[in-house]
Amino acid sequence: MPRIVRCGVIQASCEWSPEKYSLAEIKEKMIVKHEKMIAAAAKKGVQVLGLQELFYGPYFCAEQNARWYELTESVPNGPTLARMQKLARKYKMVMVVPIYEVEMTGVFFNTAAVFDADGAYLGKYRKHHIPHCHPGFWEKFYFTPGNAGYPVFETRYGRVGVYICYDRPFRIFVGTRTARPRGREPIFRRGHQSRGNRKTVEHGRVLWEELFLQSKGKDRRAGEPRQGRACGGRSEPGRNQGSARHLAILPRSTS
Repeated sequence: MPRIVRCGVIQASCEWSPEKYSLAEIKEKMIVKHEKMIAAAAKKGVQVLGLQELFYGPYFCAEQNARWYELTESVPNGPTLARMQKLARKYKMVMVVPIYEVEMTGVFFNTAAVFDADGAYLGKYRKHHIPHCHPGFWEKFYFTPGNAGYPVFETRYGRVGVYICYDRPFRIFVGTRTARPRGREPIFRRGHQSRGNRKTVEHGRVLWEELFLQSKGKDRRAGEPRQGRACGGRSEPGRNQGSARHLAILPRSTS
């Protein structure tokens, strides 16, 4: 029988500057902002929801400053994920929640936790490919390359795969070829991207692999690093604007 899964994404700007607010204040304000948008997504019938990369703050990798280590949390037992887990259960929604993970002192990952529609923690994906280059992608200062493979998450509404940002150009060789045979259906790629050949590459991946891809994240033009500020656009749950305007939001219909 055919089925339709309604998927959504949230991309939100960060209006609070670290020059005026503490990182703890920025984090709380961003979480509250997202909680409202998650509720709005639930009202629109979203079943699988992806948040943006490092969703509770700005894209801080435009600078190299150890102050941002303050934003790290353990996975899955951190306080932010506990709040998102409750929302997944409340709204009966599968949620992909990217955060800044600490595994042990000095070992940090760019991670996305996945919760099922009953709030159960299904596992995590850690970003594998870490750029470190101009014009403001100093990610090796903050992240260890992922070591958790390319998992496929069995959810109430289907099998879900996750990528983060710069993993995109490498999945042709590693991620897609690894996870595709295990039946991954929708892919959520959460990331910060400069405009360029992203559209061509991602369309090629969709056509070649017959995949349904949702790509969303913080975005800025190349050569315009915005240190200490949000690099994201503005969008609403269930709409596709900003960094992935060229990709339609699922639904995924299969038989």
